[in-house]
Amino acid sequence: DHLAADRFDIGADPVVVGKADLPDGLMGLDIGLQTRKQFAAALAQARTVFWNGPMGVFEFPRFAGGTRAVAEAVAKCPGFTVVGGGDSVAAVNMLGLADAVSYVSTGGGAMLEFLEGKTLPGIAAIQG
Repeated sequence: DHLAADRFDIGADPVVVGKADLPDGLMGLDIGLQTRKQFAAALAQARTVFWNGPMGVFEFPRFAGGTRAVAEAVAKCPGFTVVGGGDSVAAVNMLGLADAVSYVSTGGGAMLEFLEGKTLPGIAAIQG
């Protein structure tokens, strides 16, 4: 499910959409309550988590609930947790949860490329 709105605006009114396809004229700005519960349940059992990217427009209070719920679930996760990327890092910092995760990486895209097995230019230069 989603929280949607008819415009990208801090004052937009959230509309709950319970299906994958958003109706014409609406845009998804956050995950909905059921999706938050599903993420939290999965994260409670995870042994390793790599989180890159907020769940919604967390800068807008009406659409920050999904990112908050996932950040809290990551912080409570008993496994090794990594948060990567500028917006994800900003979210965990804003929520005061950065110290509750195992590792915070400001290089989200580079982190994902490293996990994919790609050669990173900085690492290659150090290795000679």
